[in-house]
Amino acid sequence: MAKSSDRSAWGINTRLAHSGNDPHEYHGFVNPPVVHASTVLFPDSATIESRNQKYQYGTHATPTTDALADAVNELEGSAGTIIAPSGLAAVTVPLLAFLKAGDHALIVDSVYHPTRRFCDSMLGDLGVEITYYDPLVGAGIEDLLRPNTTVVFTESPGSNTMEIQDIPAIVDVAHKRDAVVMMDNTWATPLYFKPLDFGVDISIHAATKYPAGHSDVLLGLVSANEQHWERLEKAKTHLGICGSPDDVYLVLRGLRTMGVRLEQHSRSALNIAQQLEGREGVSAVLHPALPSFPGHELWKRDFKGASGLFSIVLDGGPSRAVQRKKAHAFLDALQIFGLGYSWGGFESLAVHVWLEDRTIAEGPTAGPVIRLQIGLEDKEDLLADIERGLEAAKLVAG
Repeated sequence: MAKSSDRSAWGINTRLAHSGNDPHEYHGFVNPPVVHASTVLFPDSATIESRNQKYQYGTHATPTTDALADAVNELEGSAGTIIAPSGLAAVTVPLLAFLKAGDHALIVDSVYHPTRRFCDSMLGDLGVEITYYDPLVGAGIEDLLRPNTTVVFTESPGSNTMEIQDIPAIVDVAHKRDAVVMMDNTWATPLYFKPLDFGVDISIHAATKYPAGHSDVLLGLVSANEQHWERLEKAKTHLGICGSPDDVYLVLRGLRTMGVRLEQHSRSALNIAQQLEGREGVSAVLHPALPSFPGHELWKRDFKGASGLFSIVLDGGPSRAVQRKKAHAFLDALQIFGLGYSWGGFESLAVHVWLEDRTIAEGPTAGPVIRLQIGLEDKEDLLADIERGLEAAKLVAG
């Protein structure tokens, strides 16, 4: 890693630019080598028998994966980080690592839908009982904990509807009952929220999003504190989980500019959100940095910033069919926003949010919910595009 007597004194963009590898370890090249590897040779039979060698096989680690893991550990303040081939894999590996048949897990009801799908199917088939809880429960989660509750899985802000959880209160209660607290922190990244600093045990990121930043990589990151790192690492090894060397390299490269990209995403998104508040055709704007947002005070207390993802609720209609037509009219009128999943890339995206999987946190019902990923385009152009969508939705007969 780059040498410094006190790296903690550096600003975040300086740390992003220099974390993860020392160029002088690689003949002065600024970026680390991309190591494509399965087999690693040992110098003699005694070494292969003892396995007393840093690198043993490609799935375990390479200089490329170590560079990314070291950089993320520095950002997270974690004891170790595993690299998974997708954001969803970054969710499933720690759940498999810390849950077994007969255990009970509490999962926030506003969770990313593929996480819920995994919990309801595979974890259920493995004999794990799942309870979904209100994202606004805070310390009240104590009433939901059972003697066999092993994991509390949080996601803040909530997927699509942006509910802010009281993470310190949940951690305090869960740890008193020896439950492991996990958090999907993809929205904020460790730049705007550091879960382990708030007592969370396992921090999860879809590096597909802001760390990669260009909509061309699939990768997940899971970081653990000292107490839980060994168990997480063992699970990763037993499952044979790893990321491809080229994707790992691209995410490490993406980290170098993540700070300045996030600043642009954040600034544009908040400006657009502010201009949409009170606008005809918009029933609500779901952005945690807006004072009008119900979870704003919690967000202001715990987060250092907001990223480029938020949602709006369009004015509704007398039926779901009409609301669906309004959503389609809005989306189909857009010229700059792409219609597609994921976010965190350079381009703006929009999707009609589906909330019917929820059991506790119903979400907005006044009209269709549209999730907006604000990219790096000029915000004036993006706002004009949204206006086109709103005008098209307005023409849908109610």
